[in-house]
Amino acid sequence: MKIAVAGGGVGGILSALLLSRKGFDVTLFEKESALGGRLSFIEHDGYKLDKGPTIVLLPEMLTQLMKEAGIGSSEYELMRCDPLYDIHFANGKQYTKYASIKEQLTEIDRIFPEDHQNFKRFIADMLIRFTEGKPRFLEQPFLNRWGSINPGTLNALRKLNAFRSVKKQLDYYFMSEEMKTAYALQTLYIGGNPFTTPAIYSLVSFSEHQHGIYYVKGGYASLVEVFEKALEKNNVKVRKNAPVEEIKRTKKRISKVVVNGEEIEVDALVFNGDFPAVEGLLNKPKRPYEPSSGCVLLYMGIDGVYDDKKTHQFYMGANFNQNMMEIFKQRTIPEDPSYYVFHPSLIDGTLAPEGKGVLYVLIPVPSGDHIYWEKEKNKLADKVIDSMIQRGFPGLRERMEWMKIRTPNEAMTEGLYAGGSFGISPALFQSGPFRPQFQPYSEIDNLYAVGASVHPGGGIPIVMQGAKLLADGMELKYLTRDVIRK
Repeated sequence: MKIAVAGGGVGGILSALLLSRKGFDVTLFEKESALGGRLSFIEHDGYKLDKGPTIVLLPEMLTQLMKEAGIGSSEYELMRCDPLYDIHFANGKQYTKYASIKEQLTEIDRIFPEDHQNFKRFIADMLIRFTEGKPRFLEQPFLNRWGSINPGTLNALRKLNAFRSVKKQLDYYFMSEEMKTAYALQTLYIGGNPFTTPAIYSLVSFSEHQHGIYYVKGGYASLVEVFEKALEKNNVKVRKNAPVEEIKRTKKRISKVVVNGEEIEVDALVFNGDFPAVEGLLNKPKRPYEPSSGCVLLYMGIDGVYDDKKTHQFYMGANFNQNMMEIFKQRTIPEDPSYYVFHPSLIDGTLAPEGKGVLYVLIPVPSGDHIYWEKEKNKLADKVIDSMIQRGFPGLRERMEWMKIRTPNEAMTEGLYAGGSFGISPALFQSGPFRPQFQPYSEIDNLYAVGASVHPGGGIPIVMQGAKLLADGMELKYLTRDVIRK
């Protein structure tokens, strides 16, 4: 069977590799001149910095899926970050997060002693829920949406507190508002509002303790070169500067794709753009998806490094609740923004010229095109840089050698739905059985989808897991059927 994969992000790449290894004839079409999608570098005069994802979560899942794609652990290097990161509160408190529960309890005793037992209860409950949730919601699809919403699924959702928000769940566990913030902010990794995102996503903060946080030596985007070697080895045909411009259907099946004006016959199509975009290609009525949050990203090259910092750290505004309200409800630029700082040069000297370093700053903001970012982006960048100088990056302006700013406008131009940086939002009715599945339309027999907006969701290992669900499902559907016919 001839399979076309439209889009060379990590979901499309891994789908292509897994399908090829299962015996399919795969061609990968990428509209840009390079593979990777958001898994790419910002480069400037000998500096390079991850454009998109930075934190490696669920490392065992990532390495296992790489292995299934024919990529051994010797072909890349994961570096453990422990302590995990610092959270800096506006009142001057600094909370360090550790993988070790014992070390974490010592830290809690130092700064939030009233929540010592509460934290132990939280971790014990999350372990039970992770054990319940991983096979049900990460390792299986929900192809028959309404058939999937059965008593067993509903009972699992109830056990996972999916009908309660992350923030409501944390209100149940912790006394300190700062502790609640420390275990709520992880929903922002996937562009979700902790005040509305289902409590099942509290498992993200738990997994940091259970599985640790890692960094890919050379930057996350260095995996693209590893993937390209594997694509060549597995005989996947790769065409760059080759956008899928049109999808042609015959009754219930896709018969051809049009690439740079050329009609190409296919037996099946895997779509790896941000999922809502496929509706335009199919001329289907557009559904009103809820986008994830957007972000403004500052990429900097600096003189030296700040060696008193950790690789990952979070700086919280004075009122986290108000910050979230401004982003998700009022849809305005936060007055007192919280932000994340990534300083990989502390552990990786390959990213900048000798004696230099790089910084990446992520500021959560609303998605959408209602903000005039050309006017607002420099004001927001200046405000955050002023905050960084006051909160531990002295002399930053003098040490800065260059800076680039990315806004939701660029994200939207590159095809991310409504400029959201993390796929569609992880809202209750866009999660699990309610999220687009790898075979999203019952009326189109041979269309498949993978990516952050498709079940099981966003984050590199989770998107890779979605590729595995897709490849296993296609193998079961097509290759097993061929065996039966023979």
